[in-house]
Amino acid sequence: MKNAKLAVMITAVLTAASISACAIPQVSIPAAPAAETETAAETAEPDVVEDTDVTIPEIEAGIEEVKKAGNIQLTVSPDTMREMGYEPADIILVRIGDSEMEMPIGTAYSDVDNGKPLCCFKVSSADGLEHATLSINYGNLLEAMGLGTINKIDADPGFEVVWADGIDESVPVYISMVEKQGYTEYELHKLTAVRTNERADYAKLTDEEYANFREVDTSGIKPGILFRSSSPIDPSLNRNAEADAALLAAGVKTIVNMTDNAEGMKAYSDYELTAYSDCNIIALNMGMDFFAEDFKERLAEGFRFMAANPGPYLIHCKEGKDRTGFAAAILECLMGANTTEVVRDFMLTFYNFYDLSPDSEQYMQIADSNIKKTLAEAFGIASLDDEGIDLSACAENYLKEIGMTDEEIQALKDCLQ
Repeated sequence: MKNAKLAVMITAVLTAASISACAIPQVSIPAAPAAETETAAETAEPDVVEDTDVTIPEIEAGIEEVKKAGNIQLTVSPDTMREMGYEPADIILVRIGDSEMEMPIGTAYSDVDNGKPLCCFKVSSADGLEHATLSINYGNLLEAMGLGTINKIDADPGFEVVWADGIDESVPVYISMVEKQGYTEYELHKLTAVRTNERADYAKLTDEEYANFREVDTSGIKPGILFRSSSPIDPSLNRNAEADAALLAAGVKTIVNMTDNAEGMKAYSDYELTAYSDCNIIALNMGMDFFAEDFKERLAEGFRFMAANPGPYLIHCKEGKDRTGFAAAILECLMGANTTEVVRDFMLTFYNFYDLSPDSEQYMQIADSNIKKTLAEAFGIASLDDEGIDLSACAENYLKEIGMTDEEIQALKDCLQ
């Protein structure tokens, strides 16, 4: 289940690095001055009209759907937005009711640092269509803009939207241009590959790698005791069968499901036929805001469940990337891993999904702006790379802050070592 060659590459690099839409009021964007040319008869280039402005119309869209993480999926499509002059790396102003927020356009949530807003042009695994979605990377845009709150419930789909006064799903969303190609960090963040859900597109990966299933093998963790994965039951990524077979082969007994509630978990097709369904499972129904009190409470609940049940253990969300990556990193730090090991494990997902190798330009950019930044904030430190930082002590303090007792933390450590 391990890619030894890749792990060596990652460790080496990290060590070396030390580490519908309608046009209404318009915004005028001055066009770049045209270069001096010969007459039209003497050149094959199209005529250039000098001293004219390029106008980008404001867009009025609607709210198609609010996601559990607080993302807002719009009724306007990315294709329509492109036709109207909006494209990745543009900076836009989004206005909903009395609230407004500037954000860039991108094609993956990792195109911005953690906690930053983004209008994401992204294909949905639910319907296979590209949607324009307003989001905050590892955050909750609905709540950040003061539009409402997300309440977790037991019934499917596991949450409900409580709108703020004067706001509901019928409120228009206005989008206007702030600066064409003004997001200069886009190329640094942009992934060169797109994750697909076709097994044939990942011929060089094992079934376990395709499912983003792997053992967590960092320092201090007993071999064969802790695993992480994409969802073994959700078919939307077309990886569930491979993940379910992998957990069976690994002998997994206890599962922390960070994404579903109990009702939704059992509603997946053929759930009762999976090896997954025979395990001890806690369904936590967690969002994407790692600093929300609800997220912290549910994470502590998941770790207590692990300590109270036998291993081997599996932690998963939908992709096995963000929520799973954060939870695994906390446990890795607790058990004695260093920064290099934590980053290596987190970034293996980007290899499995996007073929992103440790020698690529984006590798450390993504690591720095995602897991390293998130852990530093969770631990209340400036940087994971600061001299003398004791990551195990930091993780233990974090677990106390989210409500775990000394006894519970020790029980968690005992089940992993």
